[in-house]
Amino acid sequence: MQKKVLVIEDSRTAMNIAVKLVEKAGLVPVPAQSLTEAQHVFTHSVPEEFLCAIVDYNLPDATHGQAIDFCLESVLPTIVITGRMDNKTRSDVLRREVVDYIPKENAQTYDYLSRLLVRLERNKNIGVIVAEQDRSTTRAMVPLLKRHNFTTYEVNSAEETYRLLRENPNIKLVITGHEMEDQHSTRLIANLRVEYPKERLAIISVCDKNNELNSARFIKSGANDFLLKPYCHEEFLCRITQNIELIENVEALTSLANTDFLTGLFNRRYFFDRLSSLVSASPASHAIAMLDLDHFKQINDTYGHDAGDDVLITTARLLRQCLPEAIIARFGGEEFCVFMHQTAPKLAFKKVETFRRTLEQQFIQSGESSIKVTSSIGLITDLKADLSECVSAADELLYAAKTNGRNRVICDIPEVTARLATTT
Repeated sequence: MQKKVLVIEDSRTAMNIAVKLVEKAGLVPVPAQSLTEAQHVFTHSVPEEFLCAIVDYNLPDATHGQAIDFCLESVLPTIVITGRMDNKTRSDVLRREVVDYIPKENAQTYDYLSRLLVRLERNKNIGVIVAEQDRSTTRAMVPLLKRHNFTTYEVNSAEETYRLLRENPNIKLVITGHEMEDQHSTRLIANLRVEYPKERLAIISVCDKNNELNSARFIKSGANDFLLKPYCHEEFLCRITQNIELIENVEALTSLANTDFLTGLFNRRYFFDRLSSLVSASPASHAIAMLDLDHFKQINDTYGHDAGDDVLITTARLLRQCLPEAIIARFGGEEFCVFMHQTAPKLAFKKVETFRRTLEQQFIQSGESSIKVTSSIGLITDLKADLSECVSAADELLYAAKTNGRNRVICDIPEVTARLATTT
């Protein structure tokens, strides 16, 4: 269900902009032009349905931020927008526990609001470690992170930091001070970089302004960024966001490079890059299946290429459904490869046979057409060679399945092959 955003704004122009930004973020705007209207709307709604509120500091019936107080008392994360740029207004806003405040200054500030709305939802799945012996620093940071919906972990030792990272793959950022209980922070950073590259884990170091030399030491040890104390509310949150977004952008680019654009499965290059060393290390415990859709050219010729795409997408979905723990790649065209990690031979055969039967029974809708398709599969369970040779061996069995009538699995398991031969 889409989350809602309460928008309290008396300016029609500003309201229209905010509503469009909320919708752009995939959220549902709930507009109100005054504090009174907002109180009525919110009290007649389900609070859990709301992600946050966007509130104008100066409203006709709330000239000094009273609408902010209403939202915070309603346990509603609050983003403040204001046309006032003076220090007094800024201080009055930031003394409250708001998510952030945004001046109605230019198009870029509204772009920041748009990104912030997306972040509030996305941050729920992101962990941040605050590794710091100075309790006052921790007490200042953690509430700010929680207002932005991050999952926070407070530690005061390097060993706890290592453990949390091993146990929580959602952690994307470590904020560390100068000294830990059991290790200097430069050593902590250097150790983390051995296992976690900068595009996987961001590290921000925090140090006093009167000891600026430490910032260079932290960066040289592998930190992504640094903060000098005392820092302002906005600088802290902007640096956090920028470092998280950098990691997400790298992840998005990596995903594009490693996946097939149509089906979302891995591509051939990633399949070989990821699995070559794994097969070489323990070949006997895995299985590889090569499969091909039967008479796929006829589907394209009869129903069109859009229908062919629908068939490929459905095939990929059924592969994930029938083989949820397997690594599956589209090798090109209508050919797919499946890697089953530590799977016994007969179980591997059972899984691919289940897929074959499931696909055979499926009616694939494409426009007004209902299409039936079958697959031929070659399965190899004795992986004695390198990955490329194993795939070639599975491909030979696939060819045998094609020449023996299609819509079948042929494998290298003698008893299964003998049983199938007597029933064919």
